[in-house]
Amino acid sequence: MTESMANVTRLVPPGEEAVDGRRLRSERSRAQIVAAMRAVIEGGDMDPNATSVAAAAGVSIRTVFRHFEEMDSLYRGLNAQIEAEILPMVMTQFEARDWQGRAGEVVTRRARIYERLMPFKIAAHARRFQSEYLMDAHRRFLALERAALQAILPAEVQSNAALFAALEMVTGFQSWQRLRHDQNLTSEEAEAAMRLAVERLLGL
Repeated sequence: MTESMANVTRLVPPGEEAVDGRRLRSERSRAQIVAAMRAVIEGGDMDPNATSVAAAAGVSIRTVFRHFEEMDSLYRGLNAQIEAEILPMVMTQFEARDWQGRAGEVVTRRARIYERLMPFKIAAHARRFQSEYLMDAHRRFLALERAALQAILPAEVQSNAALFAALEMVTGFQSWQRLRHDQNLTSEEAEAAMRLAVERLLGL
């Protein structure tokens, strides 16, 4: 060991390496449980519980609740992961210079985001009436959808309350879910239907 390495080693307080090791193991275990929760939902279980998550993660229920005190905190961990994935899609700069072109880009963007979010939104929907956190998350999502439209549409469109409400409805996640699940459309067909509705409403 060189003198510089020895000096660094002497600067590490006793027990710190053990603490760091426990912290890393805890972080890995949390990530494993969140990944299991995601896999359970993506596998078709829209109402996952601690038992199914523990089985998928290969850990005990006690371990799940040691890292996540209740299912809401597990949803928080999952939401944080998914939000980090879709944020680059949300923040992508528009290519069109006019609002009409940007309205078309919004349809394309939302189709991709909604398709990624769909299983998790459906799973959260059933629980949000019993979960203050999930209800708040739902309201924040609606507010973000509305704000995204307000950011690109001109004042004359926004001031027409009925028109703006119709645009908000046809470009919202609920419409996407209806097109994909209830009408059995492919993602491409659903995007085409959403685009047609927007174009007809805006007279494009």
